[in-house]
Amino acid sequence: MPDLLLELFSEEIPARMQAQAADALKKLVTDALVERGLLYEGAKAFVTPRRLALAVHGLPGRQADQREEKKGPRVGAPEQAVAGFLKAAGLASLDQATIQSDPKKGDFYVAVVEKPGRATTEVVAEIVPDIIRKFPWPKSMRWGSGTLRWVRPLHSIVATFGAEGDEPEVVHFSVDGIEASNVTRGHRFMAPEPFTVKRLDDWMAKLEAAKVVADRDRRKEIILNDAKDLALAAGLELVEDEGLLDEVCGLVEWPVVLMGSFEARFLDIPDEVIRATIRANQKCFVLKDPKTGRLANRFILISNLVASDGGKAIVAGNERVIRARLSDAKFFWDTDRLNGLASRMPKFQSITFHEKLGSQAERIERIVRLAKELAPKVGAPVALAEEAALVAKADLLTEVVGEFPELQGLMGRYYAQGENLPAEVAAACEEHYKPQGPNDRVPTAPVSVAVALADKIDTLVGFWAIDEKPTGSKDPYALRRAALGVIRIVLENGIRLRLYEVFKQENLRWCRSEQRENIAALIDRVAPNFVRGAHEENDLNRLIQEAGMSDKPVVVYSLLLFLGDRLKVYLREIGVRHDLVDAVFALPGRQDDLLLVVRRVEALAAFLATEDGRNLLAGYRRAVNILRIEEKKDGRAFAGPTVAALLKEPAEEHLAAAIDDVKARVSKAVAAEDFEAAMTALSDLRQPVDAFFDAVTVNDADPALRENRLKLLDEIRAATRGIADFDRIEG
Repeated sequence: MPDLLLELFSEEIPARMQAQAADALKKLVTDALVERGLLYEGAKAFVTPRRLALAVHGLPGRQADQREEKKGPRVGAPEQAVAGFLKAAGLASLDQATIQSDPKKGDFYVAVVEKPGRATTEVVAEIVPDIIRKFPWPKSMRWGSGTLRWVRPLHSIVATFGAEGDEPEVVHFSVDGIEASNVTRGHRFMAPEPFTVKRLDDWMAKLEAAKVVADRDRRKEIILNDAKDLALAAGLELVEDEGLLDEVCGLVEWPVVLMGSFEARFLDIPDEVIRATIRANQKCFVLKDPKTGRLANRFILISNLVASDGGKAIVAGNERVIRARLSDAKFFWDTDRLNGLASRMPKFQSITFHEKLGSQAERIERIVRLAKELAPKVGAPVALAEEAALVAKADLLTEVVGEFPELQGLMGRYYAQGENLPAEVAAACEEHYKPQGPNDRVPTAPVSVAVALADKIDTLVGFWAIDEKPTGSKDPYALRRAALGVIRIVLENGIRLRLYEVFKQENLRWCRSEQRENIAALIDRVAPNFVRGAHEENDLNRLIQEAGMSDKPVVVYSLLLFLGDRLKVYLREIGVRHDLVDAVFALPGRQDDLLLVVRRVEALAAFLATEDGRNLLAGYRRAVNILRIEEKKDGRAFAGPTVAALLKEPAEEHLAAAIDDVKARVSKAVAAEDFEAAMTALSDLRQPVDAFFDAVTVNDADPALRENRLKLLDEIRAATRGIADFDRIEG
C-alpha cells in the first residue's frame, strides 16, 4: 500500500517547541485521514531544528465508494416538501427516487446517493493546507507580504505519495504561495544545495548524506554516546542531564561532540553553581572526576557542524564565554560569603510576600513560631528548629540565588556550612523546601521536618484564609504540592500529628487576639468530623462576620477536607482505594492524624480482601438496605439497643450477643490503635449475621418483634462504625 511523506522546511524551530509540534502534526494529519475513511498502518513524526516531517505508512490509494439512502416525504406529500427533498438529495426529479413501503407509515420516497471515493492525493491536498494554516504553535509569526503564520518563516513543503517500487507522485497544493514538491535541502552550511526525495527511506538516506540526522531519538543517542566516550577517554564521567539533552538535540541537525576546559581556580565554586552556569549560558554538559567525586574543569559542548580545524575555534569561543560566566559566578559566590545569612534578614521587611499576607519578614516570623511548636512533636530540639527557621529563607537574597533561582535552599546550606552553623540548621536550609514533587525525596532529619512542615502549613492556612484556593487546573501558589508535601512528610516519617489543632491555632493567628478564645470555642463546636464540619463552616463564618469578630474566615474543616482529598490522590497512586479513605474520614471524631488514618485504611483494605470481610460487607449492606426501606416506610429511625426480652429466636440472640462482644473488642482494639485486632473482632460477626438472615424474618407480624429486629440491624451498623463508615465503601 502507498505511503505519504510530508516535510515542512523552515527557519530554526525553537528547541522547546519541537517535540510537541511533531506530536501535533502526527495527530492532526492522521485524525483527518481517518475521519475521511483513510485508515493507515502506521505513522511516525520527525523533527529537526529546520524541519517538521511526517511519514504515514499503508494508506489506500483512494477512499472507498459510499452508498447512502436518504429517506424523503410520503408519497402524495405537499409539493414544497417534495422539492426540498429533491434539492437535499441532489435529484433532478422523482423519477430518480425509489418508493418504499412501511406497514405503519405507508409509502415514502427514498433517494439512493452513490458517492465515489476520491483519490488519497486529492484528500491530502485538501486537508494539509488547512492544518498548516491552523497549526497550534505556542507562538507564531508572519513574514514578508503573506498571511501565513508559522513559528519561523516557512520555505518549502515536501509532499509525496506512492507505493514502494513505484515512482511516487507529488501531492499538489500550495500554502501562501509555497508550492508542495519533492525538493528539500540538507544542512544549512555543509549541504545547502536542494535535492529531490521520494519516500521515507530515500528521504532519510539523502538527508543523512546531506549531514542531517532526521530522527530525534537517534540524535539524542549519538550525543549521549559520543559524550560518554569522549569523557571516558579523558578519564572522566559525564554528568547526565535529560533536560539538557532534549534541548541540545533540538539545536543541531548534525551533532558533533567536542570537549573544552576552564581554569581550575573556578573549582572552589560549588559544583551546582558551576553546572548551572555552564548549562544555562552555553547549553554544555559538565564532567565529573571519579577520583574526587567532584566536577572536573572540563565540559562537553555539542556543535552543529564538522569544522575544518577540528572544532578548535568553536571550543575556544565557548571557553571564552564560560570563563566570563564563571568569573561572574565566582564573584557572586565570594560576595555572598562576606555577609552572614542573619545580616540579610532585615531586608525581608521591605519585601512583600503577598499583599494580603504581609511581608516576607512577617511570614518568616510565623514559620519560626510554628517550627518551635512543631519541634517537640517531631523530635527536634526547639532551639535548633528556631535557628533553622530564622535563616532558612535568607539565601533568597544572595547574588547566586538571584542569578540561579533553582539553587535556592541548596545555597542556603552552603552558606550555613561556611558560617559553621549547626549541621542540622544547614540541612534544614536546603531540605525545608522538600518534597517539591511526587518523585522528590522527603526530609527525614527532625529539624528539617519541623521547618518544612511549618513552611507548608503556613502557606496552606494563609492562602486558605484569603480564599486563594486551587480551582480546576489552576494552582498558582502550588497549594496542592504543599498539601502533598505535608502528607508525605508525615507518613514517610511516621509522625503522629493532630493537624486539627495545628490548623486551628494557625487559623486563629489571623483573628484578632481578643476574639481568639471565642472563635476557638466556636470552631470546636462546629462538628465532630470534617465531612459535616466543612458544610457548617460557612454558617460559622457568617456568624463571626456578622458579630465583627474577625476579618479572616475559619478554614480548619475545609482545609482538612482538602488535605483528605490530596491524601486520596496520594494513596490511589500507590494502589490504595479512595473509598476506604472516605469511609475512615467519615467516622465520628476528627480523623486528623494522617498516620493513624492510613493505618486504619490499610487494615480495612486487608480485611475486605478476605472472604470474611467480603461476606460481612454483603451482610452489612443487606441489613442496611432493609433498615432504610423500613425506616422510609415508617417515617422514623430504628436505633438500638435492642430489648433482650424480645429476642425470641436463637439466631437473633446469638447475633445480639456477638454484637455486644465485638463492639467491646473493637473499641478496646481501636483505643490501643491495634487495627488488625479490631478487624479480627469484626470478622467474628460474619457467621452470626449470615445465620440471622437464614433463620429470622425481620418484618415479623408482631410489631414489637419487628421493631426489635430492625434495631438489631442498626446494631450491626453501629458495630462496624467502630472501624469505618461501611456506607461509603464501594464494590
